[in-house]
Amino acid sequence: MDDDAIWVRPQLGLDGRVEIPRGRLPEHSIDAHAARQLVHDELMLDGRSRLNLATFVTTWMEPEARELMAECQDRNLVDKDEYPQTAELERRCVAMLGDLWGAPGTAVGTSTTGSSEACMLAGIALQRRWRARGATGRPNLVMGANVQVCWEKFCRYWDVEPRLLRVGDGTTHLTAERAVAACDAQTIGVVAILGSTFDGTYEPVAGIAAALDALRDRGGPDVPMHVDAASGGFIAPFLDPDLVWDFRLARVQSINASGHKYGLVYPGIGWGLWRDEAALPRELVFDVDYLGGSMPTYGLSFSRPGAQVAAQYYTFVRLGREGYRAVGQDCRDVARWLAREIGSIGAFSLLSRGEELPVLAFSVAAPDAGWTVYDVSERLRAHGWIVPAYPMPQGLEDLHVLRIVVRNGFSRDMAGLLVRDLQSVVARLTGDEARAPGARIGFHH
Repeated sequence: MDDDAIWVRPQLGLDGRVEIPRGRLPEHSIDAHAARQLVHDELMLDGRSRLNLATFVTTWMEPEARELMAECQDRNLVDKDEYPQTAELERRCVAMLGDLWGAPGTAVGTSTTGSSEACMLAGIALQRRWRARGATGRPNLVMGANVQVCWEKFCRYWDVEPRLLRVGDGTTHLTAERAVAACDAQTIGVVAILGSTFDGTYEPVAGIAAALDALRDRGGPDVPMHVDAASGGFIAPFLDPDLVWDFRLARVQSINASGHKYGLVYPGIGWGLWRDEAALPRELVFDVDYLGGSMPTYGLSFSRPGAQVAAQYYTFVRLGREGYRAVGQDCRDVARWLAREIGSIGAFSLLSRGEELPVLAFSVAAPDAGWTVYDVSERLRAHGWIVPAYPMPQGLEDLHVLRIVVRNGFSRDMAGLLVRDLQSVVARLTGDEARAPGARIGFHH
């Protein structure tokens, strides 16, 4: 028995030391309680998800939702013949999202493992439609350098040239002028982001669509759009209803969103929708004979639990438009309050203030401060907070920022505790410990 062993309590059914397996399947079985304790103890080393202000992913759901998910974990969503009601809940969710996003008729869509899979499916559809128009050569996809990495992954996997356009010159994301200038006969589409992961801002979807209309009208290529609404798809319809970004724009052919972000469901679930059947090439939809029935399917996986779909439908039923509006507004209000408080510290310059996504990004105000956003991020971890620090994308890569994502369950009280700890960190970094909130004099005997 080596050092990678623990003493197991006799009440767990074993008496003695149990080796912790690391690289080889153990020879013998152990008691279920002991196995659970081994795994549980190691997982204690993870960060606390509720204090993870880096992630957009939902970290809290109601007990009723968790119970419902536990009931559905064993159902393979793809087996629609065996679990027809789970499939019906998926269909209802697609219909609700199509209505929410202004589809002109019955939208076509599917749930996915996450929003990134939906991006892959949307990209494949754009590529196939481009080929169907008789195009040849190597296709390209136009997008800002601030896109999520899944789009670069799509381009690499399906041999599409990624035209990643620089940001900067007064903006942190893609502009209509830059998008149109990059389009040519090889362009399969333009990706616009409704809620950048870098700073939470919306790209001008309607402006990009109008510029592409003008490009077509003057004899240029007719380039479709996809909207990556991973986060904004569950924020803008409720908080910014007058913002036109979705299927109300004829040029928008497909939209993806993450149900496990502001859709308020545990990971992982995403949604991919197309404005109509014409936008999704029929050859990409498979009719598969599977476990006794015929099943149309469009996805990259044949095995997914139905739990997240059931939880998404539960959340739609539970909250409705009123509830989503209230949750989103609360998140935005907390983000705006945080922005004001952080701005008042005086040590930071705000890049975004939670005015679109409930997200704020900020940098160190003084270039010669002697400390960086990475120092702040590291010291906040000592208080339990996970606040990421990173450089902005190409065009602003010399600008390094901290980002805070306000999610459902992150209250004003918790935000106040974060501000207190941030003030304390800044005070210590600047050598002004005496003014740190809650500063104490050490005990001297």
